[in-house]
Amino acid sequence: MQDPTTLYRLETDTDVADLRASTLIVALGGFLDAGHTQRLLVEHLLRTLDHTVVATFDVDQLLDYRARRPVMTFSKDRYTEYTDPSLALYRLVDDSGTPFFLLWGPEPDYQWERVAAAVIGLARALSVELFVSVYGIPMAVPHSRPITSTVHGTTDALRDGATPVFGTITMPGSLSALLELRLAEQGGSAVGFAVHVPHYLAQGDFPAGAAHGLEKLAGVANLDLPPAALELAAADSAHAIAAEVAESPEAAEIVRALEVQYDTRLARLESGITATAEDDESDGPAAGFDAASLPTGDQLGAELEAFLDEIRRGGH
Repeated sequence: MQDPTTLYRLETDTDVADLRASTLIVALGGFLDAGHTQRLLVEHLLRTLDHTVVATFDVDQLLDYRARRPVMTFSKDRYTEYTDPSLALYRLVDDSGTPFFLLWGPEPDYQWERVAAAVIGLARALSVELFVSVYGIPMAVPHSRPITSTVHGTTDALRDGATPVFGTITMPGSLSALLELRLAEQGGSAVGFAVHVPHYLAQGDFPAGAAHGLEKLAGVANLDLPPAALELAAADSAHAIAAEVAESPEAAEIVRALEVQYDTRLARLESGITATAEDDESDGPAAGFDAASLPTGDQLGAELEAFLDEIRRGGH
């Protein structure tokens, strides 16, 4: 492996010892982020908190520009602007004066092991003790119920006794996941929160997911992070979604079916009963729904997403 330290450049004259902070948020967009949860959260942090750039990575070595072409501006008869991609390490300060770091930018296409080594080495030089990631995953849940999330991490203490939602699965990898794995192998501490976003809203902005992620981040890292702007955006979004759904009895019925499924599973968890695949097929306990009438999660998502898309295009 080539020297990982040559992948980044420090952008400050301040001594590294004076920049120390205990938490690093890893936000490498591009793989999985339902409801744009991670992007909304990062934009909120950079908009509301004081921050400076500590280091930048050499993206020319890391990105496939032809797969993700940067944006350029053409004006009349010439090119006038190029929006160059950036992968940077920021130092932010929360509302109580506590510093923390944020690694934000496009997920590298190349040299994952070298990038992971570079990030871990730089973090150690800056006295980072905890890596945190927050992102959205599409789930068969209704927007009208409290947001939940799945937690994963390198230690039992960080997982805090959370009940696993998934069993053992094989899935496409991500650099954030590789960082967590390598940290676990080295005895480091990393935790991630996969926010459950209604799958019919996964393609657009879902501020409620980002607000939930902000709360989880603040709790695990003991940071004082301002929630007001995200909470206001979440409230506005909820009103807009409710208005759209109310225009169609069919959409309302789909959401109601998801609510029944959600409430049934919650009741099972609260009573200590673990649902099985057979139990899921027979769920239909309330409000006149029976098992045969409940569509599958894929059907629910496809139907409601198509309905909301039609509304947005002016079809209703």
